[in-house]
Amino acid sequence: MLPPELPPLPALTRAEGEVVDHYLRIVDLLGRINPARGTDTYGALRAAQALPAQVTGLRDALTAMHQRGESEVYAATLARALRTLDGERRAARVTVPPARPT
Repeated sequence: MLPPELPPLPALTRAEGEVVDHYLRIVDLLGRINPARGTDTYGALRAAQALPAQVTGLRDALTAMHQRGESEVYAATLARALRTLDGERRAARVTVPPARPT
């Protein structure tokens, strides 16, 4: 059985696509760094080392948008793109998990 087909991504400019991609990579890295969810220091260290490159990519994409006159962020469209790319699940790893009953 084939997995269900994902909905199509909304139309994005190249820079908007790069913003979404870098943002999700940063969220993934922060999820790996999250001390409340992590399992080892080496994985968190590797994620922390990779973080500056992704932050730089995000900054560059936002700079490109600004320089091209893209002054508005279309939050609803970008949120659709994030949801399509499983952003809600990925971002949940950044939060502190609920306390376990004792």
